[in-house]
Amino acid sequence: MTKIEAYLQPNKLNVVKSALGKFGIHGMTALEVIGCGLQKGYTEVDNDEQYDINLLPKIKIEVIVGDDIVDEVVKLIADNARTNKIGDGKIFTYPVSSAMRIRTGETGESVI
Repeated sequence: MTKIEAYLQPNKLNVVKSALGKFGIHGMTALEVIGCGLQKGYTEVDNDEQYDINLLPKIKIEVIVGDDIVDEVVKLIADNARTNKIGDGKIFTYPVSSAMRIRTGETGESVI
């Protein structure tokens, strides 16, 4: 199993969620986060004071998938999140050694 963690533009969440659903992935976690990267933020002026806003809103999604479909899911997320502008986000993958469904105690890949 592999955990896929993707940081996206907020307006891309529904597009990515829909694409994952059509692919057969219905379990995911989505979080509102703030962060910075190459985009570096912007400057705002309020009451004649200048503020550098370098933490920008993003959406972090997490899905756990079988190792056999990781590349397909990463490509699907990237294709549906891409705007071809700086700040589109990043995708990371991590190995998952075990999983358990709390309600039943069931373990392994069947819980995803």
